[in-house]
Amino acid sequence: MKKVIVIGCPGSGKSTVSRALHNKTGIPLYHLDMMYWNADKTTVEKSVFLERLSVVLEKDEWIIDGNYGSTMELRMAACDTVIFLDYPLDVCLGGIKERRGKPRSDMPWIETEEDAEFIEFIRNYNEQQKPKVLELLEKYSDKNIIIFKGREQADAFLNGEKL
Repeated sequence: MKKVIVIGCPGSGKSTVSRALHNKTGIPLYHLDMMYWNADKTTVEKSVFLERLSVVLEKDEWIIDGNYGSTMELRMAACDTVIFLDYPLDVCLGGIKERRGKPRSDMPWIETEEDAEFIEFIRNYNEQQKPKVLELLEKYSDKNIIIFKGREQADAFLNGEKL
């Protein structure tokens, strides 16, 4: 495990799992949100985002946290391990609520209010985004694919327990 992507619905805990994996392995951690967003909540040009991502993908080791469907296949092709946090909707909505108002190393600002459009994206994730993820997991089935259905499974994995 040297090139890892951590994907899943927003609020599932991708950044938390990624940080724990980084702390356990020492593999450098990169957050897609930090590559894509500016502190003023504007986005960088797509070419800048792709260049930042390309620089990371060329490295010998990395953990990349985030979804960004437009680059998921690029990252999946380059990784050796996929960790997919396939959690229930209520867990993800709870994760969003829990992190509001807290500083995070994976975002360049502190989220202070509920974003209705973002919540709607989360509510539709299992119907709209998850099928695309599952299709890519099938396409790249030669990768080490780890799917967690709940936080307890991820915690057990990070604690070295057999699943």
